[in-house]
Amino acid sequence: MAVLGNLRKNSFVLISVIGMALFAFVIAGVFDGADNQSQDPVGKINGEKIEFIDYKENVEFFKKSYNYSDQQAIDFAWDQMIRNKSLLQQADKIGIQSSFDHLKDYLSKNPNFNSDQRFINDAGIFEYSMFVDFILELKDINPESYLFWKNQEEKFNETIRINNYFNLVLSGINSNYHEAKKSYESSNDLANITYAKIPYSSIPDSIVKVDKSDVIKYAEENIDDYSQESTRNIKYVVFNELPSVNDKKELRLSLNNLLYEKIEYNSVSKLNEKVPGFLTTDSFDSFLNEYSDISFDTLYRPKGYYSSEHAQMIFNLNNGQTYGPYFDGEFLKYSKMLDKKFDGNARASHILISFKNAEGASPQIKRSKEDARKEAIRVLRLVKLNPSNFSIYALELSDGPSKSNGGDLGFFQQDMMVKPFSDFVFNNSVEKIGLVETIFGFHIIKITSKEDVVKVATLALKNVASERTSDSIFNITSKLEIDISETLNIDESAKKFNYDVQLANDIKELDHDIPNLKSQRSLVQWLFNDDTNAGDYRKFNLSNGGYILAQLTEINDDGLIGYDQLKSSILPILINESKAKIIIEKNKNFTTIEELSKQNNIDLIDVAALNQKNPVISQAGFEPKVLGNAFSLDENVNSGLIEGSSGVFMVKLNSLKKADEPNSLKSIENNLKFDFRKNFDFNIISSLKKSADISDNRSSYF
Repeated sequence: MAVLGNLRKNSFVLISVIGMALFAFVIAGVFDGADNQSQDPVGKINGEKIEFIDYKENVEFFKKSYNYSDQQAIDFAWDQMIRNKSLLQQADKIGIQSSFDHLKDYLSKNPNFNSDQRFINDAGIFEYSMFVDFILELKDINPESYLFWKNQEEKFNETIRINNYFNLVLSGINSNYHEAKKSYESSNDLANITYAKIPYSSIPDSIVKVDKSDVIKYAEENIDDYSQESTRNIKYVVFNELPSVNDKKELRLSLNNLLYEKIEYNSVSKLNEKVPGFLTTDSFDSFLNEYSDISFDTLYRPKGYYSSEHAQMIFNLNNGQTYGPYFDGEFLKYSKMLDKKFDGNARASHILISFKNAEGASPQIKRSKEDARKEAIRVLRLVKLNPSNFSIYALELSDGPSKSNGGDLGFFQQDMMVKPFSDFVFNNSVEKIGLVETIFGFHIIKITSKEDVVKVATLALKNVASERTSDSIFNITSKLEIDISETLNIDESAKKFNYDVQLANDIKELDHDIPNLKSQRSLVQWLFNDDTNAGDYRKFNLSNGGYILAQLTEINDDGLIGYDQLKSSILPILINESKAKIIIEKNKNFTTIEELSKQNNIDLIDVAALNQKNPVISQAGFEPKVLGNAFSLDENVNSGLIEGSSGVFMVKLNSLKKADEPNSLKSIENNLKFDFRKNFDFNIISSLKKSADISDNRSSYF
């Protein structure tokens, strides 16, 4: 109970201990104002509701945990919820549940719990009963945290049920002797064949008639291959609000006025006072925080920190020297060198040999300090004998979190590491290897790189459009908008003013961006508004200033893709099918390959050593139907006419060499099992999604 006594002191700790904090977020950003929307479900899968509150929690989880953009989070959260609900529905159908023992096992294997000292017994093992005692007391001392845990418990149980479902399916995915034998034979049985081919190109397309209805019918019969979600096409003109030449001149004057000392009247003291400039101030911190659009940078920076255009000039400065004014991105800058540190930035790798009760040591580490010292000396000798293998030794032997990176700590400066570690790195040369003791244990260190760093004060003013320029951009945008209202054609109007028109096709209902332009959610919403029709136009603000004038040019409803696309894809297929019928009808009475060849004046082609695993035939290409027919024949027997990919074939099997019996088929059987199981989870989910009845109402909420 001592643990619980300590936890009472800070209820926040309770939440952090229990959770993994998977979904405990303050909801903001993407869904601003969404609480005022209808609280209808954001979607359904097979009749089961996906509640909006659950969905937005998931969106925020992906944004905060993985630094996803709004668009990425919206898509990933939806996919995850569809995935989980479809799998849980399947688990329900076959009665898969999560028991007490399942949850116990799950938590005992979860590092968020099994490494928490509060739940570790004297033997250093996670003890579930200690966790249960904690939860029971939590119910009384912090009901809010207890409810949070119950919510997490439910999610853990869902995860367990999904895992159990996958394990059940996986256990049924196997291979057997007969499958392995068939696979072996398809790779090693070799056929020698002779074939004749009447290519489809021998018949002119002009004599084949394929109607539009035929194309549509074929597409409908293969709907999964030719369907699309609802999309919109637009044409648009962009008016960026960029600083003019005069704006840049005024910016230079403003910066120049900040460089030098000046006299200003102080309304408080009623006196004229000296106001320091950037070049004369004794306090860059206060000066830059007041006058600069970028605050004072107190850190020492390497050359790579600065833009390549200006880095060398800045690094060539001596203390007190200045560089500028210069444009750097969207800022006009003036820089002054304050200090340089040669080799002030270092990169090193280390192998940590920790010991019991050392700072940050894992509870699994039981070695004494003396044993750790001996091990560190052993590893040091090993590393010095094979310095090129340092990263391998770190991966295998280090107790530090950087082991997964081969011990690499990246670049750091002197005050970023504990003193003994820093002293070794900054007092020795690159490639030096040594042993250092700190509060964390014993470190075998290899210095890998060093570079100079500088401390620079920079006055920066943002280069933005003036009010005068903004007004001008607004006026020219409005002129084009008025003209479009008369012509109803953005191309015609833009041509009058010599503006470039851009295209954006296949915009989807949940898109946030359009090509070359981010944060255009309001435009996309307008495109999918029921009241917006093809030909309508509208002006929208750009996030970085300026405007976009867009005209809706085409509405593509969900269902079949457009006929032009269908025609280009399907027409060649139907034409070849028709040609195959013509060829087969004309040659149906020929029973031997020799007759077919003679009557059609085509060559007989011999091909040797073909196998079924690779159905590519010399001078014919990929023809699985032809090869399959060949392997089904008896020797010296002709096939019938075969409708292939590139023409109509007749084939004769000359000989079939059966593969020698292998000593064992076990390896092939195992490989097959691996192949069968590979991506099985993805395939299951894809199949469930395909067969599910899914309604998506997300666009109503944002």
